[in-house]
Amino acid sequence: MKDGILIIDKPQNWTSHDCVAVCRRATGANKTGHGGTLDPMAEGVLPVFIGKATKIMEYLDLDSKTYRCRARLGVRTDTLDIWGEVLERKEVSGITPEDIVSKMDMFRGDISQMPPMYSAVRVKGKRLYQYARDGEEVEIRPRKVHVSDIRVISVDMEQGTVTFDVTCSKGTYIRSICADLGDALGCGAVMEALNRTASGVFTLEGSVRADDIKTMNREEIEARLLPMDMPLGHLGKAWMNSDRARYFCSGNSIRWKQIRIEKEPEKANHDRFNSRGRRYSSIYCVYETGTGKFLGVGYRDADENVMKADKIFADVDSERQ
Repeated sequence: MKDGILIIDKPQNWTSHDCVAVCRRATGANKTGHGGTLDPMAEGVLPVFIGKATKIMEYLDLDSKTYRCRARLGVRTDTLDIWGEVLERKEVSGITPEDIVSKMDMFRGDISQMPPMYSAVRVKGKRLYQYARDGEEVEIRPRKVHVSDIRVISVDMEQGTVTFDVTCSKGTYIRSICADLGDALGCGAVMEALNRTASGVFTLEGSVRADDIKTMNREEIEARLLPMDMPLGHLGKAWMNSDRARYFCSGNSIRWKQIRIEKEPEKANHDRFNSRGRRYSSIYCVYETGTGKFLGVGYRDADENVMKADKIFADVDSERQ
């Protein structure tokens, strides 16, 4: 089975782990993982990493998420979504679509958000949903999140629903946006449906429904795999000849003057570090000149003025046999 990334369109009532398990059985891969948990009741983009592709996960830029959400007005629940226990119902007849559009603007930009009690946020070493299930009270502090775009798609006042798209930083609770919108309108609101349409560079284009994976053979699955380096465009891009490529893949340092830099890492990543402590401003995807083969990820050692391997993905010699 080839290594790569499979974009799963996660259905409702499936956990992210369920999707990974189906992919593992279908591909026979020893290693699989997903990028960004989706709640069981949510649908949409779930990137699943197959084989060696699991090694790129620490380099991913998944800070930005895009969702399409449907909120139901006039309801308050303990979980802030339609599946919780109803605490209150109110009439929404006096609310207009213009009111909704006006209030939605308050969620754009840097906002302070209170995590839902039924969430996986840890407080004093315990998940908030555990406190909620045990009936215990705990102090919850608001968190800063960023909403780069939010817009109303449609309003159905007969049904009392609002559909909107939102692009936000990771850690943003869409349920909380729905509840806060309801509070601002004075009627309450809950999340009724949620679909993640993008996670970083991953979108629903070319995605596979989790149910369909069960009936696909390995060749059909391989045809859907994205290359391992596809989501690493925010890193730099470097090239070296075949001799240096073999040397690099053996774990050796390459003199900087023997490397051709096609692109420097994006400036937005200069103050970020990966799990190995490498600054993103010094990390490059490394390729072999001529074949275009993706060799791995390297970083610049400024003190020695060399390229060192952070992770290797190709065995040049074995792949040429």
